[in-house]
Amino acid sequence: MHGGHHHHHVARDATPEEASSDRYRQIRRVTLIGAALDLMLGVLKILVGWLASSQSLIADGVHSFSDLATDFIVLFAAKHGSMEPDEDHPYGHGRFETIATVILGVSLMFVGIGIAWDSINRLFHPEMLFSPGPWALAIALLSVVSKEWIYHYTMRVAKRLRSHMLEANAWHSRTDAISSVIVVVGVGGTMLGLDYLDAIAAIGVSWMVGTIGWKMAWSSLGELSDKGLGEEQLQIIREAIMQQEGAEHVHMLRSRRMGHNALVDVHVEVDSMLTVSEGHMIATAVENAIKESDQGVTDVTVHIDPENDERAPSCDGLPGRKKVLEILSRAWKDAGVDLHWYDVRLHYLGGRIVIDIYLPDAFVGRMEDIERLEEQLKKSLSDLPDFGDVHLYAALGSRRSERD
Repeated sequence: MHGGHHHHHVARDATPEEASSDRYRQIRRVTLIGAALDLMLGVLKILVGWLASSQSLIADGVHSFSDLATDFIVLFAAKHGSMEPDEDHPYGHGRFETIATVILGVSLMFVGIGIAWDSINRLFHPEMLFSPGPWALAIALLSVVSKEWIYHYTMRVAKRLRSHMLEANAWHSRTDAISSVIVVVGVGGTMLGLDYLDAIAAIGVSWMVGTIGWKMAWSSLGELSDKGLGEEQLQIIREAIMQQEGAEHVHMLRSRRMGHNALVDVHVEVDSMLTVSEGHMIATAVENAIKESDQGVTDVTVHIDPENDERAPSCDGLPGRKKVLEILSRAWKDAGVDLHWYDVRLHYLGGRIVIDIYLPDAFVGRMEDIERLEEQLKKSLSDLPDFGDVHLYAALGSRRSERD
């Protein structure tokens, strides 16, 4: 019994709220571990740099503290980004992460510029070239190992959660490792008599860091301006839709991103004579297919079209049911028939109204009466531009024959 219950619990999909708060917990854990490391390294580097009077180590310590700042941006954005939809944000708060990614990307660009600036400065002032003691070297190495580790750890979580914000922060951690590598290279270079090695290495590195920052910021700005999903993703989604029974044609497939989620709305063409409920069922099948196509789509709106509304004449401006029934009852007054009895179905297709009328049981078997009525009706509607064909049906137990 207990086993069965447990299995049921595993099989149930997490609700969006649960998924969102679980995601937040994962981001928070990895980021807090990183923040603790940054704090420790920052204090250690500045302390030792001050004691060993190593300028570069102090600069490196400041870098660790700047990483601490980005950790807090991430924690703030993850907290707010995981909040449930509310009145002000009906689509949820996913774009908090996007905005944070822009900030992180831009700050990475500045880090890159800073590294380059620093090295160019050293090239012009040879007396500033590295001559740190063994202590500085040991701490720089510790920094490289620990920050590279946190980079890989953060990156793994980022890929799993599809979080660009975490990817950007992972790179922030790595720049700290990189700037420590530059210190090590600089020291090694000085010992080997290649004074400029670190400066040259640093300029290459700064270019790499800067371009990554630029890419991150740019793709997130794209998201803020409602840029759609990529063509391959859209193709996968189109194929998923077309596999659903009853979906005859896809047009108007629109998409945009919100944080790690994507939103899609689509117009699907179905057979024009389906009932509303069958159309709805196809829409639901399409919605599920899109969500299951594994493109990170969490929000789908499906619009069902009874025909290709890009090619077919528009039905805008055609009279609604109430008006149509008035016109019908006028047309039938002459035939001495009272419209209350009929079950009238309207099909708005190709810019015209096609009418199906189900007659009450009394008409069953009275074929010539029915034909006479149909003729009369067609004649009186033929001069009205809005109407197409009219069909009368009589069958036992017709739908609304018992009504008033």
